[in-house]
Amino acid sequence: MSSNKSFSSETSERYSRALFEASKESNDLIDVEKGINSFYLLLKSSPDLKNFLKNPTESFKKQNDVINLLGEKLKFPNNLKNFFLLLIEKRRIFYVQKISESFLKLCSKKRGEIKVSLVSSKELSKSELEKISKDLSVSMGSILKFDYKVDKELIGGLKLQIGSFMIDTSIKNKLKKFKQAMLVN
Repeated sequence: MSSNKSFSSETSERYSRALFEASKESNDLIDVEKGINSFYLLLKSSPDLKNFLKNPTESFKKQNDVINLLGEKLKFPNNLKNFFLLLIEKRRIFYVQKISESFLKLCSKKRGEIKVSLVSSKELSKSELEKISKDLSVSMGSILKFDYKVDKELIGGLKLQIGSFMIDTSIKNKLKKFKQAMLVN
């Protein structure tokens, strides 16, 4: 492990790997991933839930009750509900967002997916996105999972990032390069 990792990152990765392995062993990895994904989306959209779970003064009982209620509503598998209850018991529930992110990355990696960031200057149609995804998947020999955004400040073109590899065909980037070239001369 890198010495630059924070305690929270290392702890989150350990817990997510443990959940991943336990889910694989009990053959409910797909259900646990769906549950984590639903919970993660809820957590990101609800500041109240996030604050409640990160608050160290909340009682075990209140947090357990909330997780049990969410487990019912979001139809968590027992494995996932018990995992969340363990996080509460060990006072690690405030890492739940990082743990969830790490777990979802592990699942994506297991499927052979590669995360790709695509930013365009204008809204691309669904068919354009599918074509880009299909063409890149074929050339990369892997399944690509797109994180797509629109940024009008690019003026024109797009930016594509696959891991540490970046392609920037935006007009904004070209203007920046011209500006730097004029300043040097």
